[in-house]
Amino acid sequence: MANNPHTEPNSGEANDTEFKTTEQSKSENLEGYRSDATGHDLRTNHGTRIADNHNSLKAGERGPTLLEDFVFREKLNHFDNERIPERIVHARGAAAHGYFQPYDDAAQYSKAGLFQDSGKKTPVFVRFSTVQGARGSNDTVRDVRGFATKFYTDEGVWDLVGNDMPVFFIQDAIKFPDFVHAVKPEPHNEIPQGQSAHDTFWDFVSLMPESTHMVLWTMSDRGFPRHYRNMEGFGVHTFRMIDKQGKSRFVKFHWKPLAGTCSLIWDEAQKLWGRDPDFNRRMMWEDIENGDYLEYELGIQVVEEEDEHKFDFDILDPTKIIPEEQVPVTLIGKMVLNRNPDNFFAETEQVAFNPAHVVPGIDFSNDPLLQGRLFSYLDTQMLRLGGPNFHEIPINQPVCPFHNNQRDSMHRQTINKGQASYEPNSIDGGWPTETPPAPENGGFESYHERIDANKIRARSESFGDHYSQATLFWNSQTDVEKEHIIAAYAFELSKVQRPWIRERVIQEILPNIDLELARRVGEMHGVETPSTKPAPPEQLGSSSLKESPALSLMARLPDNIKYRKVAILVADGVDADQVEAAKARLEAEGAEGLVIAPSMAPVKATNGQMVVPDAMLNGMPSVAVDAVIVAGGDDSATALSRSGLGLYYVQEAYKHLKAIAAIAEGKGLLIAANVPTAEDGIVVGSSVDDIFTPFRDAMGQHRVWSRDAKANDMPA
Repeated sequence: MANNPHTEPNSGEANDTEFKTTEQSKSENLEGYRSDATGHDLRTNHGTRIADNHNSLKAGERGPTLLEDFVFREKLNHFDNERIPERIVHARGAAAHGYFQPYDDAAQYSKAGLFQDSGKKTPVFVRFSTVQGARGSNDTVRDVRGFATKFYTDEGVWDLVGNDMPVFFIQDAIKFPDFVHAVKPEPHNEIPQGQSAHDTFWDFVSLMPESTHMVLWTMSDRGFPRHYRNMEGFGVHTFRMIDKQGKSRFVKFHWKPLAGTCSLIWDEAQKLWGRDPDFNRRMMWEDIENGDYLEYELGIQVVEEEDEHKFDFDILDPTKIIPEEQVPVTLIGKMVLNRNPDNFFAETEQVAFNPAHVVPGIDFSNDPLLQGRLFSYLDTQMLRLGGPNFHEIPINQPVCPFHNNQRDSMHRQTINKGQASYEPNSIDGGWPTETPPAPENGGFESYHERIDANKIRARSESFGDHYSQATLFWNSQTDVEKEHIIAAYAFELSKVQRPWIRERVIQEILPNIDLELARRVGEMHGVETPSTKPAPPEQLGSSSLKESPALSLMARLPDNIKYRKVAILVADGVDADQVEAAKARLEAEGAEGLVIAPSMAPVKATNGQMVVPDAMLNGMPSVAVDAVIVAGGDDSATALSRSGLGLYYVQEAYKHLKAIAAIAEGKGLLIAANVPTAEDGIVVGSSVDDIFTPFRDAMGQHRVWSRDAKANDMPA
């Protein structure tokens, strides 16, 4: 066979330089790619030294962020493109369809079409999410929750992209990549997933005092809501509303859940990680399927332009709230979530929110975190969803017609007719055309805000108070909530390996919130704390309020037991009449009674009737329900008392401060489990009528808080 002239030079001995693989071969191969920043200046990707990495370039200290800020744009653009294909943050989500209906007085604040007619229902799609974890993480980790609402209005899409907490960790968007890099799993081992108990997070926040307020919220019980229906939502930033007369007002957006606010308990949340990692999304899905829809009211705090500077904080600072005692929340509409998605990927995963999606009547403030988000989201969505045509994905499309001269690119679905893809044109009759601004059905027009300022990379002195509202939040918590916050800091910091980071938090951050908080956490880590607040006066700030009851979760407890789920424990020999009576009384109050048995096999009652269980003792544990009833019947109570799962069920419910009732012989299970039968929240009686009213009242308080101090004595 003739030699191939193109390969003949390689036909003899191997021509590569002799190389023998060793254990270190791959490490040596990678050495040229490793980069150590020690001793080097901070520079852009193109080598320019960076003079200020903490402030975006603005038109004046309180002015809007400027497009020419190449340092900020490079940093945000790179950050936006760090993850494919899931979201960088808010990756784990669950969503539902529904509608929004305004109240009569909503139209006076905004010319936006969705507020004009109290009889009109605007479609919405709402996505709830955790922030830190990946798509496969758990629902009930301690974290911030996203609360993003897409309104499909007649004038286009409005995205209200918020969280379940009204403040954020940073003041300027240029720090967002730093914060997320710190809170995400650490880069060397991708640990921990879905939680903030690790060194890089606490290192960052302990060096950034502006994060103190938000960290405190996260350490509170708001870090693990019981149900999305019990979760408040906030727009976080100060926005503007523009009325038909062209008048601008500053507003803060609030979602108020009609079911009241409440949370899981930390131990309960941790156990749900293993028992049901999909707890929140499952509850929402099943409730909507059962017709138990989620309901919220939309509220706004309104600040007139002339009152912008009347507060002892800056309303453009995203680490600050406007206390409701100073500016009450005005309710302007109601949202109902009443339909589950048909396909998770096509809808929940592909939905793209962007705070820059607004309609006439909604506008922005110069909040520097909001200004950065207006740049950032578009970059992220284009990468994640494969290009600039992500708006053509069905879940993202507006319900109104949309025509412009944008063309082509990947995944284009629209077949554009006509030859002119520019404006102005005469070939296609000049279409599509601009729409002048108008009180109704006009084109979007940015508010005419006068700006006369120097270009500057700085932060307003009015953003310098980092602690006064954290102290306000702390002072507004009940004693039980304060104990939970102390325990949260103690636990989270116990996972931090570097002692100087723990000490910095305990000695330099927590005392500025409250000296007693610092002392209690310090005791649990063997760290001495100062006797005075160490921060300078300008960082400590001041608040005209000493406390704000609205900041406590317990301030919005529901006055009923609607939507609550109650386990009714049964075994062979149960009194079926009691089971049916308990279910009927619960249903009449809007709650649901679930029959829980040792197995899924039908249970034979004393009257010969077969009772079909809804779940098994280990299939729907006490952490998945709100309260427990032990049904009567000698044999049933005896069988449950001899079952480790039965004993554990009521012990765990006791530990998690849940209302427990025992009917007739059912008391025997409580005695066998060493659960006290004569204290608050434990109701014993001979019939359903005997136990129901006090049981319902205890459940209506969500938890039996008087039990909190001794609940840890229970070994469950």
